[in-house]
Amino acid sequence: MPTNHLHLLAAALAMVLLTFAVAVAMFFARFGEMRRKRLHPQAIATSAAMAARLERTGPADNFRNLFEVPVLFHALVAVALALNLVPSWLVVGAWAFVALRVVHSLIHCSYNRVMHRAVAFLAGYLLVLGLWIAFVASVFQRASA
Repeated sequence: MPTNHLHLLAAALAMVLLTFAVAVAMFFARFGEMRRKRLHPQAIATSAAMAARLERTGPADNFRNLFEVPVLFHALVAVALALNLVPSWLVVGAWAFVALRVVHSLIHCSYNRVMHRAVAFLAGYLLVLGLWIAFVASVFQRASA
């Protein structure tokens, strides 16, 4: 497998690891708070009940976020690998996206300052949008060559 392919796959795997790490953080935050408040698991059986009873929802909110815009990133990785079209700029952009999502997750799961989180989110969103646009242009350029 060519080097660019391996580096792109590594970036996708880093996103998967981030998702698992946030899931672990969510588990500890959720069950720690439930234990401190002596809540029975059935007391938070729905998202509405959870929002009403639990205060620390950052990790759970971030976990859900990792299945929104990052899905577009994972789709791009899959398409690029399937088409065997993995230019260096895509690898660099992929790692930049991963870094922005790590920053977003760290903010969301810790001090959760909305404007700081929004900057990381918007930068990642615009980056993945730009990667898709550039990638589609590359596909059409390759097809016309």
